[in-house]
Amino acid sequence: MNRGIAFILIATFSFAIMNVLAKVLSDLHPMQIVFFRAIGTFVFIMPYMLYHNVSIIGKHPKLLGLRAITGLLSLATFFMAIKIIPLGSALSLRYIGPIFGAILAFYFLSEKVNKWQWLSFAIAFSGVIVLKGFDLRVSYVGLFLALTSAFFIGFVFVLIRYLATREHYLTIINYFMGVSILASLAFISQWRMPVQNEWYAAILIGIFGLIGQIFMTRAFSLQEATVLAPFKYMEIVYALIMGFIFFGEGYTLLSMVGIALIIGGMICNVIAKSRGHSKPATESVLQKKMT
Repeated sequence: MNRGIAFILIATFSFAIMNVLAKVLSDLHPMQIVFFRAIGTFVFIMPYMLYHNVSIIGKHPKLLGLRAITGLLSLATFFMAIKIIPLGSALSLRYIGPIFGAILAFYFLSEKVNKWQWLSFAIAFSGVIVLKGFDLRVSYVGLFLALTSAFFIGFVFVLIRYLATREHYLTIINYFMGVSILASLAFISQWRMPVQNEWYAAILIGIFGLIGQIFMTRAFSLQEATVLAPFKYMEIVYALIMGFIFFGEGYTLLSMVGIALIIGGMICNVIAKSRGHSKPATESVLQKKMT
């Protein structure tokens, strides 16, 4: 098997386990879960960066900070969503993030969105409607939280696309983890001490998050994004299986149709985008849009 594809499958499996652990911890405050997710990665990355003289501050601290904040908002709202709706549904809804990312990239980075991408977006959104309409467990509050998470992850995509060639990838990740830790500590008065198996989940959530990030980074360094992107949707398949095994989350045929439409629409978007040519973002384009 192609190493890039193998690594992306390992990454998605790790992220799926991380999401299961987050749902196990769903009785805790969402920002406490964010803390456990972030601290497990931060304690490994920071010493490595210091030892190898990787910049902590970076060259674009404002944009790095904005990427961290948008990532934090996406993660927190996702953890809030999985408290009240099934894991597979929440993850499927979050995966429409590329739609928001494409729209934001059109505005901020002047990237083109072709007609086939718009069609793929329509297919994915029809899946959202079917999933919400035929899965009564997906409340309007849960739907709003999952879509909010998707919107902010779309914003993250745009910022990472801009920063990826300008900052070390560990600097980008470290900002995210550092801001997440500081923001989560602001809610410490609402935390409670984990009990029994929650301790295992609290420790492992950061470890599997780190494993996922490492293998995801390695995968994209070995293979083109257009080849790997469809395989990333295996995370939803893992979530559906794990949700059934660990939480007894079953799905009706129409709910599965909705999820399939979301996945299919997003894969079509990858294919449609690969046929186009997006010009790289320049300093002036993003800086003018952000001011």
